[in-house]
Amino acid sequence: MLSWLLLALAATIIVAVALQHWKQSRKLRRARKPTAPRLPVVLAHGFLGFDEIGLGNRKHLYFRGIGEQLERAGAQLYCPRVPPASSVSARAARLADLIRALPEPRVNIVAHSMGGLDARFAISRLGLADKVASLVTIGTPHLGTPLADAGHAVFGRITRLLRKLVDLTGFGDLTTEGMAKFNLEVPDAQGVAYASVVGRSGRLKTNPLLWPSHLYLAECSGPNDGVVPTTSQAHGEVLREIEADHWAQIGWGRGFDAVSFYEELLLELRGRGF
Repeated sequence: MLSWLLLALAATIIVAVALQHWKQSRKLRRARKPTAPRLPVVLAHGFLGFDEIGLGNRKHLYFRGIGEQLERAGAQLYCPRVPPASSVSARAARLADLIRALPEPRVNIVAHSMGGLDARFAISRLGLADKVASLVTIGTPHLGTPLADAGHAVFGRITRLLRKLVDLTGFGDLTTEGMAKFNLEVPDAQGVAYASVVGRSGRLKTNPLLWPSHLYLAECSGPNDGVVPTTSQAHGEVLREIEADHWAQIGWGRGFDAVSFYEELLLELRGRGF
């Protein structure tokens, strides 16, 4: 009797080990599934953005913790730096120069916030269409944002004084009036795939520093990500609607897995042949 029990126990252990090995091999096969798009990806930052910033003894990219993981997954990334608060046209000119200097014939652009407007201008007005296969914008104010309207009215005089020290003309470009003019003058280019990601967040899931702006936008525009109304973020095909405030969309927040989101986005690009 005891021998049969030992044999049964041994068989159970063997089956359990074999099942665990099978599960692990499945994970490995899934991990090897290519997530990188076929073309290089340019990550374009938004208003007041940066390529790298030091916090204490550590350095972080604007797309926080995202680039490193995407590169480990096989993506070829470029993270250009443009003037942080200049006009769309000035930022776009810099972006266009940097992309033209890349050795690859075509790239995908994934742009956050104002970076999406820079890319649209560069593609449409600066002859970059032949260099760009696709543009995905995330949290971009394609119709402007009431925050810029209010800020432009209240701080316009201060802004004029500060221009002597720093270029802040981009702030005026983000108004609803400024973007209405922009959309008339910057049509989509043929041969480029345009898509967008729309972000929103409930107040309690929004960074507390964004609570005042979130409340203001909620009262005048409805759902928003703390900076841009959701109604302003759609352009081209809407690929995703995500629950993430404006900062969480680039990895600067809790409760939203930005890395997985960008991995899925790049997988989507690959599936579409980009």
